[in-house]
Amino acid sequence: MPEPQSTRRVRWLLRILLLWVVAIFLRLAWLQILHHDDLLRAAQQQQQKMVEIQAVRGAILDRGGQPLAKTLPAESICVNPLKIPDLGLAADMLSRVLEMDRERLFERLQGAAARSSGFLWVKRKLSAQEAARVRSMKLDWVEFRPEMRRFYPHGQLAAHVVGSTGSRDDGADGGNAGLELAFEEELAGRPGLQRVFTDVKQNPYDSVVARKPEPGATLTLTIDRSLQYEVERELEKAVKLSGARSGSAVILNPNTGDILAMANYPTFDPNGTPGPGDEPMARSNLAVTSPYEPGSVMKVFTVAAALETTYIRPDTIMNCGNGSINLFGRVIHDHHSYSALSVADVLAKSSNIGAIQVGLKVGERRLYEYERRFGFGRRTGIDLPGESAGQLRRLERWTPSSIGSVAIGHEIGVTTLQLALGGAAIANGGLLVKPRLVAARQRPGGELERFAPEKPERVLRPETTIQMRQMMEGVVSPRGTGKHAALKGYRAGGKTGSAQIYDPETKTYSHRYNASFLGFAPVANPQIVIAITIHRTTTGEAGFGGAVAAPVFREVATTALRMLDVAKDLPEKDGPENVLRAARDTTDENDLAIAGLGGAPYLDEPEPAGKPARNVTVARVSQESARDAVPTARTSESTRNASAAARDRAVSSVTPPPVPTDSPSQAGVSGVDRRPFFATVATSAKAPDFRGMTLRGVLEAASARGLEVEIQGSGLARTQEPPAGTSLPPGMRVRVLFAR
Repeated sequence: MPEPQSTRRVRWLLRILLLWVVAIFLRLAWLQILHHDDLLRAAQQQQQKMVEIQAVRGAILDRGGQPLAKTLPAESICVNPLKIPDLGLAADMLSRVLEMDRERLFERLQGAAARSSGFLWVKRKLSAQEAARVRSMKLDWVEFRPEMRRFYPHGQLAAHVVGSTGSRDDGADGGNAGLELAFEEELAGRPGLQRVFTDVKQNPYDSVVARKPEPGATLTLTIDRSLQYEVERELEKAVKLSGARSGSAVILNPNTGDILAMANYPTFDPNGTPGPGDEPMARSNLAVTSPYEPGSVMKVFTVAAALETTYIRPDTIMNCGNGSINLFGRVIHDHHSYSALSVADVLAKSSNIGAIQVGLKVGERRLYEYERRFGFGRRTGIDLPGESAGQLRRLERWTPSSIGSVAIGHEIGVTTLQLALGGAAIANGGLLVKPRLVAARQRPGGELERFAPEKPERVLRPETTIQMRQMMEGVVSPRGTGKHAALKGYRAGGKTGSAQIYDPETKTYSHRYNASFLGFAPVANPQIVIAITIHRTTTGEAGFGGAVAAPVFREVATTALRMLDVAKDLPEKDGPENVLRAARDTTDENDLAIAGLGGAPYLDEPEPAGKPARNVTVARVSQESARDAVPTARTSESTRNASAAARDRAVSSVTPPPVPTDSPSQAGVSGVDRRPFFATVATSAKAPDFRGMTLRGVLEAASARGLEVEIQGSGLARTQEPPAGTSLPPGMRVRVLFAR
């Protein structure tokens, strides 16, 4: 009996249903078994996301534990553009109360709405006033979310040292300058992770903390907040009064290298963001990033090298050529016409010719070596980004007259920090210390880790530093160019500097100056070293280091010694008022390092094509042989004769400066008279009357006349040969007998 049609239809329906079930089963197997992991991953990406939880950024404290930078809670504003009834009206309202660009905000709102995005940050980390203004508007489509912001409670104070932060795309504060950048990894800590669940429109509805954030470490600096304030105030005052462009200052402990203050002007407030009209220099730490030609302050290191490597001592008389010198064919004029000065007075009166004479006796190789020893031309290794190594040309790049330039602070670029560390080596007994800004670190829940000062390197003998300190005290005395640096109740030492600034456009040196002062106190046991630099001061003596930078040292050093509770070593009456009163008619503050020694200051320009290489070794021999040009009481006749012979041989191997056709040297005068370190020309002279003079008086009188003397005995000059008034042929010595 054939199947009814209805039965066949039911059977076909069952078969179709069975196939449907099998297809569903296979599809489920494909989804749940074969592609389970891929589909689960895709679902998680759509329904949840991992959000970074900001870690609390570590604080930065001064040496007394006062905060210089810390993290505070803040609020940020976000909106759902899809719920805003009128985007234009919203942009008008929010831009007005938040002080934002209206057109830029409107474009962002439109872009988010076009993407069907239900979330948009309007402004991150609002101030309390901004948040209050928005809340008062009671907008239901505005949401406040808690965040954190970096806060600098003292504003501009130590801004270049502490640095600043900037918000990244994720809203976290990342360091972008100073210690904030240098110690970014330690200060930032480790961020946490939060799993956020969202709906189809990406609106969050739940969250779970996957990893807790770990706060950053707290750094304790060597900076003293109160002293930093004093330095910044005095530096700003000096820059403005001198009409200068900028300035920098460093105060440090010479024994440990701890930096007590580091200031720059102009400065900035790290709580704000850079604006279009801001001075770019304001955010640069000039004390470590900007080298400059220091001028006469470098005479300190020239003299120190001479004490270490030559017979020169503080009372050695230097021929100052009555204010001029012929240096390898180039005539250099001093700012004063001195005939002869002791080395101590060369430093105190800042004689350029005297310092050049000292440098020539040291020799270029040894002068270069000692400049490197003091740290010039290499980075100090301070924990700050962007440090400059300065500039110290290699010897093969020196010109014949470079030794004169370097000896008085030209053709060399140093930073204020390098200058301070060089001064510290003299103050602490001859050790070049490493600068230290971070004294301690403490991680959350951990113990305080103190950083010990790094091992210093010896650059001078202790006895040399004692002599240097005594001579530098003379600079601050009534006879010195740094008399404005005298302290009330303390013995202080230092050196002024004024260097002409090179103008790259005109390729000449201008009459704007870099005014500097390097000093320390107390002299017997220095506790502080201060380097002050005022850049691009005004024309004239009012812009010199003695007039501009020395008073800053006086004010800052007085405050620092009081804060450090350093005992006074002078009666109160021996203060700066009495020193200045006594010095009123004794000397001026002209310490200008004349820059007439060559072209560009210290730029490493390539040698001109075809220019033959200079024989540095030969030049060094002539300059080192020149050490014996000025006789002393300890110099024997045989030694002087040998030295003179060596000097004659050495000078003859060096191309001498041009000599006029009518010069005595054309008429058979000994070539020794053309030596570059003496600008005098030997002529027939009469023997002066030395009887009754002290040894120093005899040497000064002989040097002023270009005479050579032979000393015997000690005490006062009793007899001389030849007698006074006798005509002396060129090269003849005067023999002086001393007796008590």
